[in-house]
Amino acid sequence: MFKRQSIAPGAALLLALSASGALCAQEPDQVTVQDLAGARPKLSWDGARAKARTAAGTNPTGAAGLAGIPGIDSLTNFNGQFTAKGFDPYGNPNTHWLYNMVGTTPDSNTTTVINAPIIPVSLDLRNFDGTPRFVNGQRLFSDATQYVRPVLNSPVFQNSRYSSSETPTQITDAVQRAEFGDRAEDNWHTLLSPRVKRARVMTLIRGTYRFALNADGSCCFFVLIDGNTFSNLLFPPTFPFDASTVIGAAELAGDMTTSDLTTLLFPNAFLYSNGDPNQCCVLGFHSFDFEPGIPSNGNRQRFYVMNYSSWISPGIFGGDTQDITALSHEIAETFNDPFVSFDGVHNITPWWLSPSGDCQNNLEVGDVIEGLPGATYPITMHGYTYHPQNEALLPWFEFRSPSPALHGAYSYPDETVLTALSLPQKAGCVQ
Repeated sequence: MFKRQSIAPGAALLLALSASGALCAQEPDQVTVQDLAGARPKLSWDGARAKARTAAGTNPTGAAGLAGIPGIDSLTNFNGQFTAKGFDPYGNPNTHWLYNMVGTTPDSNTTTVINAPIIPVSLDLRNFDGTPRFVNGQRLFSDATQYVRPVLNSPVFQNSRYSSSETPTQITDAVQRAEFGDRAEDNWHTLLSPRVKRARVMTLIRGTYRFALNADGSCCFFVLIDGNTFSNLLFPPTFPFDASTVIGAAELAGDMTTSDLTTLLFPNAFLYSNGDPNQCCVLGFHSFDFEPGIPSNGNRQRFYVMNYSSWISPGIFGGDTQDITALSHEIAETFNDPFVSFDGVHNITPWWLSPSGDCQNNLEVGDVIEGLPGATYPITMHGYTYHPQNEALLPWFEFRSPSPALHGAYSYPDETVLTALSLPQKAGCVQ
């Protein structure tokens, strides 16, 4: 999950807009790529955890074994533990830590295949009164379906060669195998089986978004969206829920089930915080939609694991943050933390400080590396060079030295991105 930033340090977005508007006729809420100068992309959104947190008080974590979190209806998952000195979220000393991941234990020597629906979500930008909006005679509608094929052809869903596997595999499986080193049996894999589901549309009312046009004047090079509005239009608000939100409609249609890892694919759609476009840009997050149990599933609580990931066209952000950087980040973090530390126990780690200054205490493998030099790992497939992100490995969070991961690494596929552990940290990284 990418961390916090501002669009243009020391300058308000609206001031930048008014200055550029003097040069060419623009709508008041129209932006350009220059308005993102200085933006630091991030892949986290606190609002996405709100529904997950509602499950924390009722889930019977109890004496969870290797089989996974008990008492829930969700995708296949397993538990593990490690010992390290550290502090819990409240600042109390702790040495015993539990983690939970997608798939089965590395010594099971079995292959787990996870259904991975891909739901493209287009953006319909409307006027204040809800009518379709046109700028220069062109409808403001950003189509997500155009990015489905390149995503399907990417290393997230297609096999490539990695040093952690004797056979070609998907990149997230390769990362998971690498972090367990010699424990990873030859036949142990966690693979995604993608299926494209019905395309959905998120309708946004003027005032909740900003937009940038393509060079030909069509919509849209990118769209900035108020994060709270986005979350409310994505997640179902209540149970029983209806089809008024993207996830609610997909769940009712059977396009998202509790056994899936669902990707909601958006077209260059980036979120801003606190109603302020200067507080931009979230490119993706992972979470789950929590719904109570029903008689047909034995009244087990239902966890619909999902990620929102934006396709990122080249030229929007600096460096190699483009195409599937967000998607690869979120899928890897979902594998390592599918239920986003919902119970305050699993995937809570000793506090750590990343080389970029990010302070956290959870098993978020992408956050450690985002924004660092060499953060992405270019892979050319099907005539296209993709930019998935490198990921931190479990031993980095365990504060283990030497690392028991493949080749003694702390990051993968590029083992040189992280070469040292974080210094031990007190709660909140306060010294």
